[in-house]
Amino acid sequence: QLQAYGGGLVQPGGSLRLSCAASQFTLGTYAIGWFRQPPGKERGGVSCISSSGGSTYYADSVKGRFTISRDNAKNTVYLQMNSLKPEDTAVYHCAAGWGATRYMCVYNGADYWGKGTLVTVSS
Repeated sequence: QLQAYGGGLVQPGGSLRLSCAASQFTLGTYAIGWFRQPPGKERGGVSCISSSGGSTYYADSVKGRFTISRDNAKNTVYLQMNSLKPEDTAVYHCAAGWGATRYMCVYNGADYWGKGTLVTVSS
């Protein structure tokens, strides 16, 4: 199972690092994506990374502020979020899939979904 960690309350301009970990699940064989669902809105892709880490995709709204990375030895994928804005407030999920990174993020094309973590950006 997948589980996202690291959410919380942060002020605008602040930073958070989310982690995606798995039990009985080897993340290294999958592309991994971070998705978010703001209050009252649909879920959308934020950032996705290939199994090797060599290919990444970012939604336009987070380019230059968020960085996705993975440590397959630790079976963990990270999302470093800097310069957070109130509009980044959402439940963040990680998910695993077999598809290309852009496909996964743009079309919610993941095969396995984890429980989310709430990120609230507010002063």
